[in-house]
Amino acid sequence: MRHAELAFTGPATFLKAPHRPLSELWTADVGLLGLPYDFAVGYRPGARFAPGALREASGRYAPGPEGYFDLETETYRLQGVRIVDAGDVDPVQLEYTETFHRITLAARALRKRVRLPVFVGGDHSVSYPILRAYDDLAELYVVQLDAHLDFSDSRNGTKYSNSSPFRRAAEEVPGLKHITTIGLRGLRTNPEAYGAAKARGHTPITASRVRENLPWVLDQLPRGKKVYLSFDADVLDPSILPGTSSPEVEGLSYAEAMAVVRRAIEQNKLVGFDFVELAPNLDSSGLSALVGARLLAEVLCEWASGANGFGLQPEP
Repeated sequence: MRHAELAFTGPATFLKAPHRPLSELWTADVGLLGLPYDFAVGYRPGARFAPGALREASGRYAPGPEGYFDLETETYRLQGVRIVDAGDVDPVQLEYTETFHRITLAARALRKRVRLPVFVGGDHSVSYPILRAYDDLAELYVVQLDAHLDFSDSRNGTKYSNSSPFRRAAEEVPGLKHITTIGLRGLRTNPEAYGAAKARGHTPITASRVRENLPWVLDQLPRGKKVYLSFDADVLDPSILPGTSSPEVEGLSYAEAMAVVRRAIEQNKLVGFDFVELAPNLDSSGLSALVGARLLAEVLCEWASGANGFGLQPEP
C-alpha cells in the first residue's frame, strides 16, 4: 500500500493497493475488480468511467499499516487486511453476451483468490453476470440497496438492461433464494416487476419506511445466510451523490444506508459486494466519486471487523 503518497500521486489504484491482474498468481483478503460497462443504461450514460474515478478518489482514503483510526472506538480498523486491485474487465462494445461472459469468468477467478470479492461498475446490469459466478452455492441471499427494483422482465425490447439484472439472476442462479431491496421510491415503478418480485417472495422496502422505522427495516434483513450486497448509487439522496444515471429525490442518507450495510454484514457471511451506477461525468464537483470511495472503504472496515468477515477462507 502506498499510503505515504499524496492522494493525487499515481498510478491510481483502489486505495493505492498493488495492481495484480487476474492473469497473475496471487491471493489476498480483498480483491477489487472494475467493470467499466454502461451500454445497458436507459437514461444518462457515464458509469463506464466509475472504476477510474473511484480509483482516483480512493487515494484520499489509502489506509496506513495500522489501518484507519476510529474516533468512536479509539481503535484501528482494517488493520492487516491485504487488498489487491485486480484491474478491469475489458468490455466488448455492443456485444453484451461476450461482455457478460467475461465478467462471469473474471468473477469466478476473483472468488478463488480472495476472501471478499468487490466489484465496481458500471451500470447495474453487471450484477447479473457477477451473480452467475455464484451458481455453485446451494443458498445465496441478495441485499440490494436501490431506488429501483431492477426486476423488469424487459425494457424497450431488451431483457438484459440495467432494469433487469435480478430478474435474470433469479431465473438462472439456482441457489438464489431471496432478494431484499431497500430504498425504493419514485413515480416510475414497473407494476409487473413489483408483482413478480412479490410473487417470488422477495422483500421490497421503500425509502419512506427506512425514514419512518429504521429498526424495523433492519429486522427484515437475512440472518445467518451467505449474502451478496449490491449497492446502487441512486439509493442515496441526490444531494449526497448527484452523479448517477437515474437520480430520485427523497433518497436514503449516508448514515441510513450504512446502517443497512452494517447490519447485513454483522449477521451474515458476506460473499461479495458491488457498487454500481456511479456516473462521475454527471458531477463536476467530484463529490460523488469521493462518497463512493468512502463507502467502499467503510464496507471493507465493516467486513474486516465482523465475526463473519476477516479470517474466513474464500467461498466456497
